[in-house]
Amino acid sequence: MGSGSSVNVQYKYSLQKSENAFKAAVLIQQWYRRHVARLEMRRRCTWRIFQSIEYSCEQDQIKLHNFFSYLMDQFTPSSSKERDFISRMFISGESYKEAELEKYCDYESIEVPDSYTGPHLSFPLLPDHATALLEAFQQKQQLHARYVLNLLHETRKHLKQLPNISHVSTCYSEEVTVCGDLHGQLDDLFLIFYKNGLPSPSKSYVFNGDFVDRGKQSLEILVILFAFLLIYPKEVHLNRGNHEDHMVNLRYGFTQEVMQKYKVHGKKILRMFQNVFCWLPLATLIDQKVLIIHGGISDTTDLDMLEKIQRDKFISVLRLKKRKELSRKPQIQAINGESDSGTDAAGNEAAPRLSVQPPSAQAPSTANRLEFSRWLRQTVQEQIDTCRRLVDISESEPEEPTYSSMVSLKDADEPCWTHQEEWKQVLDILWSDPTPQEGCRENKVRGGGCYFGPDVTVKFLEKYSLQFLIRSHECKQEGYEFCHNRKVLTIFSASNYYEIGSNRGAYVKLGPDLIPHFVQYQANKTAHMLTMTQRISRVEESAFRALREKLFAHTSALISAFKSYDGDNTGRITLSNWATAVESVLRLGLPWRMLRPQLARSTEDGMLEYKSWLDDLAMEQRSQEHIQSSLLEVIYRNRSNLETIFRIIDRDHSGLISFEEFQQTWKLFSSHMNIELTDDGINDLLRSIDFNKDGNIDFNEFLEAFRLVKQCPS
Repeated sequence: MGSGSSVNVQYKYSLQKSENAFKAAVLIQQWYRRHVARLEMRRRCTWRIFQSIEYSCEQDQIKLHNFFSYLMDQFTPSSSKERDFISRMFISGESYKEAELEKYCDYESIEVPDSYTGPHLSFPLLPDHATALLEAFQQKQQLHARYVLNLLHETRKHLKQLPNISHVSTCYSEEVTVCGDLHGQLDDLFLIFYKNGLPSPSKSYVFNGDFVDRGKQSLEILVILFAFLLIYPKEVHLNRGNHEDHMVNLRYGFTQEVMQKYKVHGKKILRMFQNVFCWLPLATLIDQKVLIIHGGISDTTDLDMLEKIQRDKFISVLRLKKRKELSRKPQIQAINGESDSGTDAAGNEAAPRLSVQPPSAQAPSTANRLEFSRWLRQTVQEQIDTCRRLVDISESEPEEPTYSSMVSLKDADEPCWTHQEEWKQVLDILWSDPTPQEGCRENKVRGGGCYFGPDVTVKFLEKYSLQFLIRSHECKQEGYEFCHNRKVLTIFSASNYYEIGSNRGAYVKLGPDLIPHFVQYQANKTAHMLTMTQRISRVEESAFRALREKLFAHTSALISAFKSYDGDNTGRITLSNWATAVESVLRLGLPWRMLRPQLARSTEDGMLEYKSWLDDLAMEQRSQEHIQSSLLEVIYRNRSNLETIFRIIDRDHSGLISFEEFQQTWKLFSSHMNIELTDDGINDLLRSIDFNKDGNIDFNEFLEAFRLVKQCPS
C-alpha cells in the first residue's frame, strides 16, 4: 500500500516537472519569436533607410542635369567667352571620331619602364594573361597605363561588332551564369570565380551591368572582365548598366578612382572608358526565352527598336534632352513632311529649324529671355554641327562599319524613330524597377525610368514569347528576389553593399531547362563572425548615422516645418506633428513614428523639444569648430552636387580649375542660387580662397568660396 502511494507521488511529481518544462519551452519559444520579429522589424526599417537615401541621391543626379538645363534657359551670357564656356560644358560628352580617338589615346607612344613589375599584356590575349591579371590584382598590383589603353582599344573594336542584344544558347555550354551589380567590389568577383570557376569554353557568364562606382576597385573589375571578353568572346557577355555612364561616374567615384590610380594618363583612360561604355550591349537573350536587362521595362519597351538603334549615341543616358534633339528633330520632320513650327506631340513648343547659314553676329535683345535662350541654343548647336561637318570632311579614311550601322542601312525603309523615342527606350531598360502595383508610371523615387507592374510584365513576355526576365539594379538582402509571380528575377552580386552584414551577394545559373539555381555568399570575413543581432545592430547604426546626416542637412527647412505646428512658439510639438513635418521636408517615405525613438527623445508628456533636438544634431555633425552650423548644413546638403559640378568644369580631371573657369562657373552657379556677385566681387573671392597662390582652385578651395558667399549678408 505504501509502495503504491510512493509511485503515485513520483508520477505526479514527474508529470508536474514535465508540464513546467513544457510551459518553459513555450515561453522561450514565444520570447524567441518576439525577439526574431523585433529583429526583422529593425532590419526592414534599416533597409528602407538605406534604399530611401540611395534613391534620393540618384534623384539629385537627375536634378543636377536639370540644373544645367535651367542654366541654359536662365543665364544670360555677357560676352562671347561666357557663351563659349557654356558651349564647352554641353559638348564635353560628345564622342570622338575614330581616327581622332586613336590619336588621342595613342598607347604605343607610352613606354613601360624596366622597373615595372606588374603583369604584361600582348594581343591577342591568352588565358594565361587573365590569370596573371587576377594574381596581380590580388597582390594589389597595378596594370600599366599602356596596357590599360591597349586593352580598352581592343575591347572597343570587339564591342563595335556586337549587336545591341546579345544571343546566348545553353546548347554550347552546360549552363550560363548570370551575375548582377558588382559596384567596384573586386572581392565579390574573386569569390564568384572561386566558387563557380573562371570563364572558359564550358563556363559561360553574363555580367549584367553596374561594374563600377561606390567600390574602390572598379577599374580592376573592368580590366578582368574585358580581358575575359576578348579571350572568350562567345562565352562572356557584358550588359550596360545605368552606372556605365560618365555623368554618373562623376558623382559616384569611378572618375576619381581612375585619376588617383593613373595621374599621368588618367584623362586618356577615362575618355576611352567613356567611349567603351557606350558600345556595351543593352541586353542579353538566353535561348530566345530569358531576357537579361539591367533595370527593367516599360509599357513602351520595344525590342525591335532596341535591336536597331545606334547605341553609341548615348554616351550619357542622363544627357539627352533638348540640345541633342535640335539637330535630329528637323530631319525627322522633313522626312515625315511635318512643319517645324507649332507644338510637338507632347504639347511642347517645337525647336526652331537650324539654319545652314552662319549665325548672326548680333544677338537678340536680352530683355526677352526666352528669345535669347532659343538663339543661344541654336548658336551652340550650329557650332557643334559645323565642327562635325569639318571632321567629316577632313576624315581621310572611312568609318569602320559597325553592327548597328549595318542594321540601320539594311532596314532603311523601316519607320524612323525620333531621338527622344530611342533615348526613352535606353533610359527605361537601364533605370526602371518592378512594382507590385498594376500599370506603368514614372519612377520619381530614382528620378529616371519607370515603375512597371505585373500586367506590364505579362504583356511583354507574351508579346516576345519569353518565360521570364532577369534584371539587377536593386540591392536585395538575400542577393536575389522574385516578383511578378516569379516572372521577374532580381540578381545582385555585391555583398555587404550598404554596410558589412547588410546583404548577401548572389549569382544564378541556368541550364538547358532554364530553371534558376542560386548561389549566395558573403565576401567579407567579418560578416561571417557576427551573430544576427550583432549584424543587424551594426547595419542599423550605420543607417541611422546616415539618416541623421540627412536630417541635419535640412535643418532650416525642418525648423520652418516645425514652426507651422508651433503657433505659440513654445519650441515643442507633438510626436505626430514631428513625424509629419520631417516627411514633408525629406520625402523619403519612411515610418518616422517607428524610427523616432532612435532619432529623438520625447518629454514625459509626449512632446518633442525640436530646437534642442536640432542643436544635438548640429553638435553631432560639426566636424570643424570654426564652421558655423548654418554653413555646415549648407555644405552637407550641397556637397555632392558641388563636387560633381567641380568635376564637370575640371575638364582635364587634374583636380584643379583655372581662375577663368572658376569665374564663369561661379556666375552660372550664383544665378541658380540667387546669389548676386559682381566681377570685382568674384575676383576678390578668388584672391581670398587661393590659399597657396598657385593661380588654380582645388575642390577644398571651391568649397571655401561657397562658404564665404553664404556668409555674405543678403
